Amino acid sequence: MRGSHEVLLLGSPAEVALRQFLRKHRSAVPSGDLESFERELHAHLAALEAELVAEEVAKYDIDAPEVVLDGRRFRRGQVATETYTSAAGPFTVPRRLYHPCDGVGEAICPLELRSGMIEGAWTPRAARLMALVVANMPAAEAEMLFREMGSMAPSRSSLERLPKALSARWEANRLTWEAAVRDQQPIPGEATVIANSLDGVLAPMKDGKRAEKRMTSTKRPKGPAGYREAAVATVTFYGRSAEDGPERLVTVRFGRMPESKKPTLHGQLAAEFANARTALPFARVVNIADGAKENWRILRKVAPGGTEIVDFFHACEHLKKGLDADLGEGTADAKAYFAGYRESLRDDDDGVERVIRTLLYRANKAKGAKAKKIKAELTYFRNHRKQMRYAEFKRQGLPIGSGVVEAACKTLVTHRMKRSGMRWSIPGGQAILTLRSLIQSARWESGWALIAASYVNTINAAASTGGEPLSEVHAA
Repeated sequence: MRGSHEVLLLGSPAEVALRQFLRKHRSAVPSGDLESFERELHAHLAALEAELVAEEVAKYDIDAPEVVLDGRRFRRGQVATETYTSAAGPFTVPRRLYHPCDGVGEAICPLELRSGMIEGAWTPRAARLMALVVANMPAAEAEMLFREMGSMAPSRSSLERLPKALSARWEANRLTWEAAVRDQQPIPGEATVIANSLDGVLAPMKDGKRAEKRMTSTKRPKGPAGYREAAVATVTFYGRSAEDGPERLVTVRFGRMPESKKPTLHGQLAAEFANARTALPFARVVNIADGAKENWRILRKVAPGGTEIVDFFHACEHLKKGLDADLGEGTADAKAYFAGYRESLRDDDDGVERVIRTLLYRANKAKGAKAKKIKAELTYFRNHRKQMRYAEFKRQGLPIGSGVVEAACKTLVTHRMKRSGMRWSIPGGQAILTLRSLIQSARWESGWALIAASYVNTINAAASTGGEPLSEVHAA
């Protein structure tokens, strides 16, 4: 009885080449170059896989006098070959084109539409891999990685183009699709706290609008020239309180490229919170941010009445600035006083009042620029004193830090988009942020399923001119 490796698969060139390779190496003395053996074996297997994919894809073609797509009739045209890319590499298949019977518009390819070929070039599996990889590394690095892996080898331009196309499709369906991925992600029933948070991070931009604004505006814009603020939002579910704070259960992350007043991010956060509130009507609601007025404006509209907490670590930064202004940055006295007041701010019921008193005392005895710096920090604590009752918040089992959203700023934006020499357009940057948000929110599976399904179309054979219906052909 022949071994399973002797079973004929296709009798195709790739299958024959694989057999020859296996026969040669099974009877040969090891060459001493295992890496070359692995690479050659992988190439043969990938070629065979690509042939099998081509055979499957060919089944999606239609041969009928006329077909109907979205109510429009198309007449049978010529057969032409086309090369597509699968996860195993390129393959070429013949496919029939159909032309609009009314003469308006372009020809269609039922094979592409029925199989869900992504952007008319990539199989769903190939496009998924490309999107996932380029979401996590620059296109140049992704190109090298794919070539090293030895199967599909998308070009850098393809790796840059595909995410933009996917993002444009996501944006066109965003409200519906975001609702769908929310519905598919269970909200932890044991959650006792819902925390909303907002923050921003400067992203390097291609358009140069900030540089132009610097030259034309009398008001100095914030941030360095060539950068604009991308926005990040999180909704986090917390469970029981532990010694080091409440237990973080699930976090949903959103990232948006620069947008005046952040209306899109506002809508995303509002929809996410409303869904969470419906599922957990008795959970405590917390809004956490730094002192930025725009963030608080949005949070108060999203979750009015939520407990407001200024991020403890931002508060500490302001405390340090005030003490450094008086005692000197990096001095032993500044470090000692900061450590003491930091602990009091976190653990004492009157911690923020103690900080205000010491800053007031130091501002009154200082002069000139030093007094001005201390007074600026004093004003910050006075304006936010009700949001800095950290000892009380801790007793209630509430989070006092916005570390989750700050981490999201780093993982969503900084780690991917602020590498040396990078500059981003709004569409290009949003493509990456959308993909990374889905991945980091554990919504990649459901999100990709929606994207891939949107490329699949149902095409029926049209009724014949004699009135007899031809057999229907549906999308697989």
